[in-house]
This record gives sequence, structure tokens and C-alpha cells, in this order.
Amino acid sequence: MKSEKAKFISGIVAAAVCIVIIVSALAIAADAEQVIQITAKRFVYSPKDITVKKGHPVVLEFTSLDRLHGFSCPDLGIRTDIPPAKVTKLRFVPQKVGTFLFHCDNFCGSGHEGMTGTITVKE
Repeated sequence: MKSEKAKFISGIVAAAVCIVIIVSALAIAADAEQVIQITAKRFVYSPKDITVKKGHPVVLEFTSLDRLHGFSCPDLGIRTDIPPAKVTKLRFVPQKVGTFLFHCDNFCGSGHEGMTGTITVKE
């Protein structure tokens, strides 16, 4: 038979294991990718203003509602084509804080130059 002291120590060990498991699960959840769905159509991204955290993985999921568009954010070093009727995923991990402009870099008609937005990276 276990002594009261052994039972007490076993209980403490079990509680410690539970705490480690919970903390690990929270850490994994904190590092989970932030998924942002973006639609593109002539001259507009929606949303056009995006906020993310520095060092946290981000997946931008693009859908074009009309034609081929592009997405370019040179200051963050990310770029992709956005063909119609297909989801295009772009994964990145922002490494610097600030507000960065993005734009469509596939000519989509008169008004193309106004197809812009921002990505704000916070600490």
C-alpha cells in the first residue's frame, strides 16, 4: 500500500504533467497560422487593410471574383498571381513592424492603379 506521502507526491506529479500539457497546447495555439481571406475584383481588394503580428505565421487566401489579378507587397517580399475561380494561398511570417503598401501588379483595366491596400505588422 502506498503511504500518504507517496500518494501526495503522485498527485503533485500528475498535476504538473497536466499543467505542462495545457501550457504546450496554448503555445501551439498561439503559433497557429492566422488565415485571412481576401477577395480581389476590378480595382478593389476586400479587406484592403490587414493587421498581423510580427513573427506569427500568416496565410493569405485570395479569390478573384472576375479576372487575373496580382498581389505584391515588395517591402515584405511577398507576391502572387490570383487567377479567377481558384483559391490562391500565400504563406509568410512578417519579420518587421510597420505599415506596408500592397497593390495589384497585373493590369486589370482603367482604375488598376487604385487597387491597393495595407498590411500593418504589430509587435
